[in-house]
Amino acid sequence: MLSDIQIAQSVKPRPIVDVARDIGLDPDDIDLYGKYKAKIPLEVSQRPQKGKLVLVTAISPTPAGEGKSTVSAGLAQALRRIGTNVVLCLREPSLGPVFGMKGGAAGGGYAQVIPMEDINLHFTGDFHAISSAHSLLSAMLDNSLFQGNATGLDPAQVSWPRTIDMNDRALRHARIGVGGGTNGVERDTRWVIIPGSEVMAIVALATSRADLEKRLGDVFLGRTANGRPVRARDIKAQGAMTILLKDAIRPNLVQTLEGGPAFVHAGPFGNIAHGCNSILATKSALALGDVVVTEAGFGSDLGAEKFFDIKCRFGGLKPDGAVLVATVRSLKMQGGLDKKQLTTEDTGALEKGLTHLEHHIRNVQQFGLPLIVAINRFASDTERELKMVEDYAAKFGVRVVLCEVHAKGGAGGEDMAREVLNMLKTTKSNFAPIYDVKKSIKEKIDTIVRKVYGGDGADLTPAAEEQVQYLEANGMGETPVCIAKTQYSFTDDPARLCRPTGFRITVKEVYGSAGAGFVVAKAGSIMTMPGLPKLPAAEGMSISDTGEIVGLS
Repeated sequence: MLSDIQIAQSVKPRPIVDVARDIGLDPDDIDLYGKYKAKIPLEVSQRPQKGKLVLVTAISPTPAGEGKSTVSAGLAQALRRIGTNVVLCLREPSLGPVFGMKGGAAGGGYAQVIPMEDINLHFTGDFHAISSAHSLLSAMLDNSLFQGNATGLDPAQVSWPRTIDMNDRALRHARIGVGGGTNGVERDTRWVIIPGSEVMAIVALATSRADLEKRLGDVFLGRTANGRPVRARDIKAQGAMTILLKDAIRPNLVQTLEGGPAFVHAGPFGNIAHGCNSILATKSALALGDVVVTEAGFGSDLGAEKFFDIKCRFGGLKPDGAVLVATVRSLKMQGGLDKKQLTTEDTGALEKGLTHLEHHIRNVQQFGLPLIVAINRFASDTERELKMVEDYAAKFGVRVVLCEVHAKGGAGGEDMAREVLNMLKTTKSNFAPIYDVKKSIKEKIDTIVRKVYGGDGADLTPAAEEQVQYLEANGMGETPVCIAKTQYSFTDDPARLCRPTGFRITVKEVYGSAGAGFVVAKAGSIMTMPGLPKLPAAEGMSISDTGEIVGLS
């Protein structure tokens, strides 16, 4: 089979003006970025919403692969094949994983969004604009310290980091302003990757330009010596930051491999941020399509929980159903089977791993949503293994459908598409978040650990306890909580697979993303600046004499 990039390069895209017409947008409604990409107006998101919203989530990731973005693209392609007015909504990929270990995030095989190279690289410049806005605030902060420090910000208590869209572990801890004099105030700082930047979260959650500017002004920069919070508006940074983001908050219109409309916009990670595409893109899609397919980062314990408790809460969204993606291979790995043995039938390992699937099913159901399980099928899956998954899911009132969109495109997902439409037609969603934001920060963290992770609660370090007290005393108590933790386990230990019980998670740091509107609780050893692997994917990439990119995945 051809590689992802070879498949993407083999397809002649439709002019984006034709894709736009399919969803009622005229050429005058869009701003072109070449022939195959466009920005749409913000006003589209304010139109009446007519579409049904379907979330694609997954079991916890393993090296065996689950293919959530691939299934999302394939489901949209399949729905379009059977005559549905469908719009796909995905996040934008980060350059860090593209050049690191994970690769891109445009789907795979014959279920992708295109132009694949552009989407995975510079695209329409959104990430660069976010990086510039974040960096402008960093520069203005340090300039304020140097020029007399009118806000009284304590250099030792600056919490605002710097950012770059690259996996660069050398920037996790750094000292700036070294040398004195005109070099600025010497102090410690750190970098986060762009998908973990609060500016990214703000772009993803903003509902208008006015809302964007307000949120940017609310950003915490640090504390004064007597503990008063200093915000971006105190150094008058929000207006200039908004100018830099004036186009970045407009959704990007591209297309699936089969020519259907797709919004690819914003890209917060699911493990260190809230893991969802923008509210503006989703609401625009709901105004234009009859069915909207979107995805959230990693498993139901991370992306889906944050989609429900953060994005839907801020966006006033009421999802109508969900698709839970799993593979037999991953379930066997969750059941203890070695990665090298996944292509052989092992019903014992699969039986153990099915409890992992059950937990994810119950996670979605507790939010009041109907769902189906989509098995992303591999050639090594046996009929007996597939029947085991189907019979097991039936115990919880959930249908299992086989998905072959990676190999067959939309044609390999038509059964899944029909099952999704049937679910939307016959089963009513009773969606509701799982906690009241008026509860204390600790209560909200405990609720997520107990109800979503299946643990016994959370233990906060003394430093985290002090941070919680500070946030609650400074207006951040009644906000959603975004837990940053490993994506590989329900626990904060990535090595504990399947469905652990009797565990607690340790929260080492709690900080306020006041502009985004939520509190972040960092659990375990999660990092906001990844590093490159020993053999980064970048080493296998190049460009041909004719301008074709090689090795991008």
